[in-house]
Order: sequence, then C-alpha cells, then structure tokens
Amino acid sequence: MSVSSDEFHRMLKSLADVERSDAKEWESFSVRGKRFGYYWPRTQTVGLKQTLSEQEALVAERPDVFEVQFTAGGFGWVVVYLDGIESDELNELVYEAWRLSAPEELVDQVPPPC
Repeated sequence: MSVSSDEFHRMLKSLADVERSDAKEWESFSVRGKRFGYYWPRTQTVGLKQTLSEQEALVAERPDVFEVQFTAGGFGWVVVYLDGIESDELNELVYEAWRLSAPEELVDQVPPPC
C-alpha cells in the first residue's frame, strides 16, 4: 500500500484547470485561483482540502495515515502520508479536494473517479 509522487501527479492531471505553483519546499495546486492541495517531496506527504467532518473522520480512523493540517474558511485540511494510502482512496480524496474548490460548471464536466 503506497502511492508514488508520479501517481499523485497523474491524478491531478486528470482534473480540469489545475494550476501548479512551486515553492522551495513544496508544490501547491489550485483550480481557478482557489487552492485545494499541497505536495511536500521531502516528506512524501500531501495536504488536501476536505470538509470539517471528513477531516475529523479520516484522522480518527487512521491517525498513522492522516493528520490535521489546519482549518480555514469552514474547511479542514488533512496531511496524507503517501506510503500509507492506496491509490483509489487517494484519488477520491484528491477529486473531493478539487471539487470543493472548483466552480460548479467545471465540476459538472469532470465525473468523480470510479
């Protein structure tokens, strides 16, 4: 059970209008100017926007894979350890993070992962 950084980046490429910004120690991902994710190569972790209830549930269920990053604007961000998650589950979380930030007309064009 593990997801590579290449696989994570492929998940992002399957979504519409994803913008990537590189900083010294991380990458961030936005859709139409609204941030929904981060990637830290050094720690092989990603940060993803989620609902507050989903943040709470993920961290409570598997604290070895998920941790609270922060809360802002009514959303809960979670850190995900790539070495502890399966591809299908991460793909769903990436889609959900993107969906929470994307405009409705864009979401209507991109079906959720199977």
